[in-house]
Amino acid sequence: MKITFMGAGSTVFARNVIGDCMCTESLRDSVFALYDIDGQRLEESRTILEAMRKAKGGYGKIECYLGVENRKEALRGANFVVNAIQVGLYDPCTIIDFEVPKKYGLRQTIGDTLGIGGIMRALRTIPVMMDFARDMEEVCPDAVFLNYTNPMAMLSGYVQRYSGIQTVGLCHSVQVCSKHLFWDLDMGDKLEGRKELIAGINHMAWLLEIKDKNGVDLYPMIKERALKRMEEDTCYNRVRYDYIKNFGYYCTESSEHNAEYNMFYIKSKYPELIERYKIPLDEYPSRCIHQINAWKEEYKKLLETGAKEEHQRSEEYASYIMEAIVCDKPYQIGGNVLNTGLITNLPAEACVEVPCLVNGRGINPCYVGALPVQCAAMNMTNINVQLLTMEAARTLKKEHIYHAAMLDPHTGSELDIDTIKTMVDDLIETHGDWLPKYH
Repeated sequence: MKITFMGAGSTVFARNVIGDCMCTESLRDSVFALYDIDGQRLEESRTILEAMRKAKGGYGKIECYLGVENRKEALRGANFVVNAIQVGLYDPCTIIDFEVPKKYGLRQTIGDTLGIGGIMRALRTIPVMMDFARDMEEVCPDAVFLNYTNPMAMLSGYVQRYSGIQTVGLCHSVQVCSKHLFWDLDMGDKLEGRKELIAGINHMAWLLEIKDKNGVDLYPMIKERALKRMEEDTCYNRVRYDYIKNFGYYCTESSEHNAEYNMFYIKSKYPELIERYKIPLDEYPSRCIHQINAWKEEYKKLLETGAKEEHQRSEEYASYIMEAIVCDKPYQIGGNVLNTGLITNLPAEACVEVPCLVNGRGINPCYVGALPVQCAAMNMTNINVQLLTMEAARTLKKEHIYHAAMLDPHTGSELDIDTIKTMVDDLIETHGDWLPKYH
């Protein structure tokens, strides 16, 4: 079996996904093909993953493929392809995504999924992912493509709409959603045997139902405790608890993410909201710097000591999906797939996050039905931006980038139309060759 990892210089996912496969008996003898366009990062990953492989008994084999000219060979004959690329990296592109909008008074927290940062990240990533998909159609057409790169819905949805490759988008917020909620609300005794339903869109999927092992609805208790928890100074989950208060449901992704997915919390006219909701502006650039430095320190330590690198199987979905398909061992995930009638009050073109059954027949999305009207409406404010960004990528028309930015909830609530267009032009010019040419 061959498992190819695109963007193997990833400081988080390469370790977790490949490490998880090494912990799984049915996957550990695989060829792990690592692909990247950065030789230094590829070598760092190879060193760390080799140390992990040795710690797990030396099963399997690691192969490295550097540069676009070797991409097809990295993919050739793959059974599974995992994608974790970051086009333009932290420097220069993430810096551009944050610093240019600041000139126009627009602040962000993460900027990788929605907002102007998410739009620009999608526009520079979609062409690369479609190159992957075209190569896969030629050299591994039956492979399953597992996408971890954000903006999840835009990237996964684009490949699903415009290629023939079986693709699913994976996020690690679904599987820990209720667990972290219960821990924060001191409800840990309710974890075992709980039953839940989560559906919506990536980073804004809703915890629609949550019951204990006896079938008792836990939402009344959650709502009561969340309101009290919001008043405590140690609460850093206030945006999501405010969702419960005002929309009736908890959502999957963190408060720092969701603070920028709407028009409510980051407002230059009301700076006191930043403190009230404990919103960490510019959080993602700080996180990037920390992760880069930690990865380099770990690499340096391994070079100096030759130590084995221990790894325990994580909660990431990838290895469980592969195991389920290879062994025909049923497993349920929360996956990002095209909305083929799965959520009836969201559009068919949308990429939605729903329960999926994985087995020997692949990834099988499950019907959900209609979301609560207010939840669907919140999702639509994000889907509008996603669909317009994808249309911009498809047509290379700059006007659709304007449309996406204008209709982005946070951007549109802070800036007027003329300023938005000027900012978009500035971003396109500053990105230079990292973007296709728009007309």
